[in-house]
Amino acid sequence: MEQTQDKYDVGVIVGRFQVPDLHEGHRQLIDGVMNNHQKTIIFLGLSPCKSTRNNPLDFEARKNMILAEYPNVIVLYIDDSPSDKMWSKRLDHQINNIVSPTSSVLLYGGRDSFIKHYQGKFNTFELEQKVYVSGTEIRKEVNASAKSSRDFRLGAIVTVYNQYPKVFPTVDVAIWNEDYTELLMARKEDEIKLRFIGGFAEKNGCYEDDVKREVAEEAKIEIGDVQYICSAAIDDWRYRGELDGIKTIFFDSKYVCGRPTPSDDIVELQWIKNKDVEKKIIDTHKNLFLKLLAKYPERF
Repeated sequence: MEQTQDKYDVGVIVGRFQVPDLHEGHRQLIDGVMNNHQKTIIFLGLSPCKSTRNNPLDFEARKNMILAEYPNVIVLYIDDSPSDKMWSKRLDHQINNIVSPTSSVLLYGGRDSFIKHYQGKFNTFELEQKVYVSGTEIRKEVNASAKSSRDFRLGAIVTVYNQYPKVFPTVDVAIWNEDYTELLMARKEDEIKLRFIGGFAEKNGCYEDDVKREVAEEAKIEIGDVQYICSAAIDDWRYRGELDGIKTIFFDSKYVCGRPTPSDDIVELQWIKNKDVEKKIIDTHKNLFLKLLAKYPERF
């Protein structure tokens, strides 16, 4: 490190430290800052998305990990923000709250760090670390190797108790034949009654794209004129008794081409006369059918 760094009273590290143990790159960083400054402060980035692949550990877990090896370091958190300007202002404010007005402060970051986003008043220093370790790769290794231990089971329980209840978005679609007298219905292996074709939505694209993809995967056909009908909670048996659940976006569409062929988790496809759908549809989709009936009463 350059000699000019020791002219600053306080060294501030901003990072995420989303790993189960401090690695050599972390130690090199912390040791270097502590050797050059009277006081060392570490701000841990705090994401609003809890228990994700990029942010599996909460603040307390990371703070305790650092203090176990560096008890003289001050460890605080800084909330993530969509605005670089507001985030920088908040960081400066927190630093000012814990250092004296006469203290000089230098902020440290490594490769791909916060520095390019920082718009505050303090000077920054980008470290060229001799040891670079990818936190993402460490988390992947942990996921692949740690599942047999009791500590893993304890951690898994803590993780699910520190998540917001989740709503999983799905799509379902009613597919009409050419003259709107029949609907294409599907059956899964463990079910007796029929259902609309559908599945989980994906991150990219729109819900209409999800509908077309699910139909192509489960029925091997092409549809068109996809129109929104409603949204509704689905009492899916997999989530009964859970805080998490499914909410579907329901569409109708028209058959275009292709030979209906059951695929994926669908074992049977049938064209059902409109008047017979209500008595043959699975309970979890009856509310969707009633919305369809309300929109097109003349077809039933």
